[in-house]
Amino acid sequence: MLFKNHPDHWARSAGTSDKARIKVNEQLLAWADVIMVMERRHKQLLHQQFPLILTKKTLIVLDIEDNYRFGDDELISILREKLYNYL
Repeated sequence: MLFKNHPDHWARSAGTSDKARIKVNEQLLAWADVIMVMERRHKQLLHQQFPLILTKKTLIVLDIEDNYRFGDDELISILREKLYNYL
């Protein structure tokens, strides 16, 4: 959504919850050069589930509480602010 028309970046979204529409998996992590998560607990979960893949990846914690619905306007505003330095 945020990177949809960005000429220099390709992005995919996935969740760590069993209820996620798209659940994070080994293939998605292998595809990514940089992995961004909202909370530190997400980083810990990924390291527990995919330790070998993450050894060669950049993983950034955005420090955003994961209590928003996908596409929430407030979340998008926060993400734009947090991601500004990475674009």
